[in-house]
Amino acid sequence: MIYDPEHRMPYTLLVTGPGGAGRTAVAAATALAAARAGQRVLLLCGEDPWDGAPAPDRLRLARIDSGQEFRTELAALQERGATLLGMLGGSPLGADELTELPGAEQFALLRGLRRAAAAPGTDLVVVDMPPLHQALTTLALPAQLRRYLARLLPAERQAARALRPVLAQLAGVPMPAQWLYETAARWDEELAAVQAVVEAPTTGVRLVAEPGPAADAALRTGLLGLALYELPVRDLVANRLVPADSADPWVAGLAAQQGRCLEEWRRDLPVVPLRHLGREPRDPGELAAAHGIAPAPAPAARPRWAVENRLAEDGVLVWSVPLPRARKDELDLIRRGDELLLAVGPHRRTVSLPSALRRCTVSGAALVDGVLRIRFTPDPQLWPRAR
Repeated sequence: MIYDPEHRMPYTLLVTGPGGAGRTAVAAATALAAARAGQRVLLLCGEDPWDGAPAPDRLRLARIDSGQEFRTELAALQERGATLLGMLGGSPLGADELTELPGAEQFALLRGLRRAAAAPGTDLVVVDMPPLHQALTTLALPAQLRRYLARLLPAERQAARALRPVLAQLAGVPMPAQWLYETAARWDEELAAVQAVVEAPTTGVRLVAEPGPAADAALRTGLLGLALYELPVRDLVANRLVPADSADPWVAGLAAQQGRCLEEWRRDLPVVPLRHLGREPRDPGELAAAHGIAPAPAPAARPRWAVENRLAEDGVLVWSVPLPRARKDELDLIRRGDELLLAVGPHRRTVSLPSALRRCTVSGAALVDGVLRIRFTPDPQLWPRAR
């Protein structure tokens, strides 16, 4: 049983990879194998892999319906803001008029993830995520949106709290600012709950890829994003491997290409090989049985960014950021107040500096063996003087 007694969360396994690699089938097979091994499993997915038939014992399905989620949320928002809409002369939208907007699928997935992590009687949650790049942007959303809300609607700047009831009585209606801040606070609470699941030590990623040059490039970029967001990758499922000893020259050439990819991937990650069936699997049970896919990988430590104290030797503090297979020409680093904006390839993240580093200035950075080492020199005006 995989369960964290401190956080009271089930182990959450996020299954993603380059598009078309078979991640949905692998997610369902992973959930099935775990259920057969005795775990109580919840599979969060957009499609029913069993086509409406009863799920196997100890395995439950939770479907993601982004259209219904969008209609329900917008209807609730209209109801809460009915007074304000009336002041502005707005006309509420009817349920039959509502069609989901771009981004609704991401928010539906995040809400489903939050509910799944809180589901009672669950040891393992397996999540069929979107393709790797979209999965990364989705998982980064809670922290990013919370930062935006804090900057645009800071709680400490809510003017004249004590005067709001008086102003509301004089105007005869609730003050729009109060409604806006209450809505922002509610959103922040919901986003914080999802962020807690994403950043929990009981959450990890299982990657699925079909070995080849395109998949290798996508994985390299994806692994950089996962490292930047400190999301631990448990293993990589190498799907649809062709026989290495085939007499067919075309199959032998493809096997050699796949072998080179596997050799590169094994330098960074544990690899689970899955052979090609010669066709698509009929159901998750066939995939799980044919390959003996592991129920779930063992938990691993999150790739935390460590601060090394080198004041005695070099007079600096060093912040080490693991970025496997990163290149110097795709890195960017900007210090803004107490925050650090770090970009690597297409990925960007703004993080708050640890308290010790806030009293320092950035004095250099170097990328060595897949680790970005940022040097901080203490600011004499802010650093405590030695007695």
